Formats: sequence, C-alpha cells, structure tokens
Amino acid sequence: MSIIEKVFNVSGKVVVLTGGLGILGTVFAKALSEGGAKVAILELKEGTLNGENIIVYKTDITKRKSLEETLAKIKKDLGTPNVLINCAAIDFPPNFNSGESGLIETDDAEEMYDKVMEVNVKGLLLCSQVFGNEMAKNGGGSIINISSIYGIISPDQRIYPEKNGKKFIKPIAYTVSKSALFGLTRYLATYWASKNVRVNVLTFGGVFNGQDPEFVKNYSSKVPLGRMANKEDYIGAILFLASDASSYMTGSNMIIDGGYTAW
Repeated sequence: MSIIEKVFNVSGKVVVLTGGLGILGTVFAKALSEGGAKVAILELKEGTLNGENIIVYKTDITKRKSLEETLAKIKKDLGTPNVLINCAAIDFPPNFNSGESGLIETDDAEEMYDKVMEVNVKGLLLCSQVFGNEMAKNGGGSIINISSIYGIISPDQRIYPEKNGKKFIKPIAYTVSKSALFGLTRYLATYWASKNVRVNVLTFGGVFNGQDPEFVKNYSSKVPLGRMANKEDYIGAILFLASDASSYMTGSNMIIDGGYTAW
C-alpha cells in the first residue's frame, strides 16, 4: 500500500452519517462504502440505500434516547463508530412565507424557525455528544460537521427570483443555525482533544439540484469558478477528514465554495 493509499484509507472504519439519504448524504455514503467503510445512516424516515455495508437506522436525532438506542444497534451490527458526519439539516422550503423581510414575522415562520434550530443545532449537538463520547472512550475518532457559506456570510437576496409575482426572501433561520456550527465545532475540538477526537467543519457552497434557471445563473455569476457545486465535488474533503490524512487537524473550518466567499 502506497503512502497516499495508507493515509487516505477509510477501510474498516465505522461511519455514522446523519441525513445519509439526502442529496449529499447518498453520495458520501456510497463513496465511503466503496472505500471499505461500514456506513450507518441515520434518518427520521425508513429507507434503504444500495451499497456494501450500508445500513439505514430510523432515528430521531433530536432525541437522545433514540440516538442511544441506535448507537447500541450500530455497535452490534457494524462495530464501534469512529467517524461521525453531521450532514442532516433542514431549511425553509422555497415557497414558505416568512414575512416580507425574511425575519420571524408570522406564527408559522416562528414555528419553522424552531424546527430548523432543533434539527440543525440541537440535533447536531446531541449526535456529537452520544457518538463523540463513545469515540472518546475507545481511542478517538473524527467528527465532521457540515455548514454552509450562509453561515459565514449573509444570503444575497438579489439573486433570488420572484415567485408568483412576489420577491422571494431567504429566511434567517438557516444562516443562524449554520453559524452556530463554528462555535460548536471549536468547543468540541478543544474539549475532546486529549481523547483524540478531532472535530472539524466543512463549509459548502450551493449544490446544483435542478433549481430555477434564473437562480442558478444569478448564483453562478457570484462564483469565480462560474458554477454551482456538483454533488461529487465534496467527496474528497469528506475522505480527507474521515481518514488519517487529517490526523493533525481539529477545530478548523474548511471552505469549499468555488471561491464564492473570496470576492
């Protein structure tokens, strides 16, 4: 085995992947599986994903008891987890009326805001506690939190096209929730450093997924590379942080956005 194959090797690792049936999650799960990892997908709804050593566990990541029950199943089925990828997240749907400014101006918007924060922040923290503590007791591991450029900059409301004659305003909840991940990552990274549990955050740019052509054009015009990300563009970063290639990296934020935040 060459030095490159050795340091990027994920074979035999037990990876817990929240939101593993989502747009990016499915790509990550398959890539890790092909690399020889055992992948435990946590999803609120039942489902399946083809691939060797991939198991989907119906789990509510906002409930500690549900996570602890799933951890016990994973240990029995696959072994002790040594990688956690916090990929699960929700956002306001594009047609949601959050008020004229994108702030919390209606009861419905306030309720949705609470849901976004519960999943994106509380759920991530609970997953990190349950699986991170298990890693800390068993020699260490790697926690990978998935953030967004909207966690470090504000959405540019000018790039969103009108919907049914009304200007769409990107609500505030997603930005607030993704910003929280940076502080959470640094806290956990220093808290578990002595136990060899590394905690880092990946900050991604927008992923093309059949969005409105006007939005895609507007968004791409703000990216130096001139396009939205493809789902496969982020696989390398996941393998890097899941493997020993990043053994001296913790508490860091890796931005992969085609240069969006460089301008």
